Amino acid sequence: MSISQTDRDHLRRCVDLARSALEAGDEPFGSVLVSAEGEVLVEDRNRVAGGDATRHPEFEIARWAAAHLDPGRRAAATVYTSGEHCPMCAAAHAWVGLGRVVYASSTAQLGDWLRELGLPPAPVAALPIPQVAPGVPVDGPCPDLAPEVRELHRARAARERRG
Repeated sequence: MSISQTDRDHLRRCVDLARSALEAGDEPFGSVLVSAEGEVLVEDRNRVAGGDATRHPEFEIARWAAAHLDPGRRAAATVYTSGEHCPMCAAAHAWVGLGRVVYASSTAQLGDWLRELGLPPAPVAALPIPQVAPGVPVDGPCPDLAPEVRELHRARAARERRG
């Protein structure tokens, strides 16, 4: 598949959520779960600043979906996210049986940006979703939005340098 205008619209919301996360003192990530009918079911932003490094929006969405959707609705849903899932989130996504993932920026891009910006790498291997969850359909990155995500990470780095 390719990234449609509808996909871009949902990804735009993810980038806005990532900006909200950054403004709240968190790392800039945001995600949205959309039903097969196009209804936004749940959205979240990163919440790791409180000390729980598992509070990624993709992980929260997987837990919400497991609690609120039957397996058929989970499989038909799409997760939109500002950044490609980390291995923890990709595994959660696959374990609960969610469908397609569409992301604005890739794991490879994030790794490059973190190195450029002098930020430490993630504490787990930087694996793309298909290496962790080979059955999950994936589309991304989105060339229209990836530069904006990069700027959010640049702002995060500047904030961290200021202390």
